[in-house]
Amino acid sequence: MAEQRVAFYDFDGTLVASNVVTRYAWFAKNHPSRLKAAWRYGKVLAGVPLWLGLDAYSRRTFNLVFYRQYKGLGEQWLRSKAYEMFEREIRPKVFQFAKARVAADKAEGYRTVMISGGLDFAVQPAVEHFEFDDVLANRLKFASEVATGEVVEPLLAEQEKVAAMRDYCNLHGFKMEEAKAYSDSASDLPMLEAVGYPAVASPDRGLREVAVERSWPIYDFKQGSSRQGP
Repeated sequence: MAEQRVAFYDFDGTLVASNVVTRYAWFAKNHPSRLKAAWRYGKVLAGVPLWLGLDAYSRRTFNLVFYRQYKGLGEQWLRSKAYEMFEREIRPKVFQFAKARVAADKAEGYRTVMISGGLDFAVQPAVEHFEFDDVLANRLKFASEVATGEVVEPLLAEQEKVAAMRDYCNLHGFKMEEAKAYSDSASDLPMLEAVGYPAVASPDRGLREVAVERSWPIYDFKQGSSRQGP
């Protein structure tokens, strides 16, 4: 008998303290050329004010601009380093009780899906670590196995996440009104409002206010606590 319910999880800030900038910074710092490593890593550090401003303005715009940093990097090298990056950059930043929440949803019969604005090769090791059933993530364009700096459309952010969730539900026979969704960021409010059972995890101030007002569950996967707002 096919499963009838699905739980969507945002990744960065919801399950881990890592993010797209720290993951790229790891790749940049570990470039096989010391000169290029210093140049790429220096660009990341110098661009922090820009990245913060773009992210505050629009998560979609931030992703479009930031992923240009990958231009020129080899596809095979990126994929071959992804598991080492996970062990060194992501695993130490996994929230202590996050995996247990995913496991609990699976035990209740939910199909668990990571939906992330991160890049597919960079989050795949985490998908396996959390034992997600599926993943929806952004993908870089490659030409002759070299990153162009562009993202395959549709870029997953804001309303595009909702569209991807709806497409996934239609494909697998799930209902959005019976689905769960978890996120930490107000930028993901559209995906939370699109499901029947929204929940927030270590939310930013804007999302916490919404969660309290609407009596959404509030989790802290760092401490293992939860409560029903307000």
